[in-house]
Amino acid sequence: MSVSAPVTVSQGHPQRWLILGVICLAQLTVVLDNTVLNVAIPSLTSELDAATSDIQWMINAYSLVQSGLLLTAGSAADRYGRKKMLITGLALFGAGSLTAGLADTTGQLIAARAGMGVGGALLLTTTLAVVMQIFAPEEHAKAIGIWAAVNALGFACGPLLGGFMLDHFWWGAIFLINLPVVVLGLVAAVTLVPESKNPRGDRPDLLGALLSTIGMASLVFAIISGPEHGWTSARVLGSAAVAAGVLAAFAYWESRIPYPMLDLHFFKNQRFTGAIAGAVLITFGMGGSLFLLTQHMQFVLGYGPLEAGLRTAPLALAIVALNFTGVAAKWAARLGNPAAIGVGMALMACGLASIALLTASGYTGTLLGLLLIGTGAAIANPAMAHAIMSSIPPEKAGIGAGINGTVAEFGQGLGVAVLGAVLTSRFAALVPVAATSFPAAMAAADGEARRSEIRDAFASGLESSQLVGAVAVLLGGLVAAALLRRAERADSGDMTRTQQDQEGAPW
Repeated sequence: MSVSAPVTVSQGHPQRWLILGVICLAQLTVVLDNTVLNVAIPSLTSELDAATSDIQWMINAYSLVQSGLLLTAGSAADRYGRKKMLITGLALFGAGSLTAGLADTTGQLIAARAGMGVGGALLLTTTLAVVMQIFAPEEHAKAIGIWAAVNALGFACGPLLGGFMLDHFWWGAIFLINLPVVVLGLVAAVTLVPESKNPRGDRPDLLGALLSTIGMASLVFAIISGPEHGWTSARVLGSAAVAAGVLAAFAYWESRIPYPMLDLHFFKNQRFTGAIAGAVLITFGMGGSLFLLTQHMQFVLGYGPLEAGLRTAPLALAIVALNFTGVAAKWAARLGNPAAIGVGMALMACGLASIALLTASGYTGTLLGLLLIGTGAAIANPAMAHAIMSSIPPEKAGIGAGINGTVAEFGQGLGVAVLGAVLTSRFAALVPVAATSFPAAMAAADGEARRSEIRDAFASGLESSQLVGAVAVLLGGLVAAALLRRAERADSGDMTRTQQDQEGAPW
């Protein structure tokens, strides 16, 4: 149904929890498709006769398009209606999933994945924007916590679900399984979700949308290409240069027009900038460390992909348990946003240090680290998302959700790039051979003693990279907490002065 009255009243929408459940289910399919394809690579290689470059584009087309369109999708949701864009995103995601499941050439699958990326960008932005609209302000923290927990669940379950489906069905089933969820989501969106949009009806910023899409896509492409082609290659440096130039042009354009897609004045808000800084570094540490930890479990400890996925699952399970039960929201409410972010990121830093220093002693140290990271993320992530969304006017909820998603994508990509570079440089220094990657070095190793030396070198590189991640996350928590605390004090001072002025008290 569509409502003309605002839905962010003191009691919230009467069916808000049912709506949240449905949009979280839709959100889950989007997050799953970020990782589920990885386990299908052998099947795609044999059944579609896919080359390595084809496989890369099958995986990257989705994240590249999705990342590039997040800001544009959020702006479109604010202008044209969040319910309309939610329905559009579900329809595009479903059509892309159907096409991908029935594809019989690599070109068809790549195109379908790109279409799914468009739908995914709309869903990632509108779901969070709708949450902000249907819940009362005092329930925002708990609702955002559940929304964030679904992201963590999808991240952890993608490889597990993909492995299960491939054990029982053909590779196309990993896409067709989305269709029932899409149908359910469409029915629920049409019948339950209220319409909301920017009442000002700002004119569309078409050039801003084009520049942001090109700039973000170029930036993500550079990050994706770095590990394979080298960070100093012409491909990576060229993409990074295009990203820097286009994003600079985007910032200039947005500062000059009366109806910008992204109001740069947001960045003058200390609450907003503090939350952005924390969000970048929390995804930096979490994304980069898990990327490297998975390699360590498979390369050094000898676990298979499914077993490695199961052994990293406690991180996601901790996030899900603390957020779905409301425990993390209660802790955050008692601490307040600044302290919640500081404490959460300190726990994450301790978790990364535990993985770095205790992994060699067995899985117990890794498990401790994963649980600490999960607990910290459960507290800090929703608090930061809430800080970002609450520092932006309600009529700009879509663009706020787009910023939140863009920051997460950027932080994760940066974490993989930087921590991966630390690992590679440390490994190359300890294993002075022509092939600096772990598989190549192992293939060239002569004897078990040499292979053991290579494993130890990789473990040392992992330790160094995880410690760098821990320091970055801890500093990010301190900076974010300080900025948010200062913003709260400024708001409190403004409120006190306003009350004094209204009472006629002397300044």
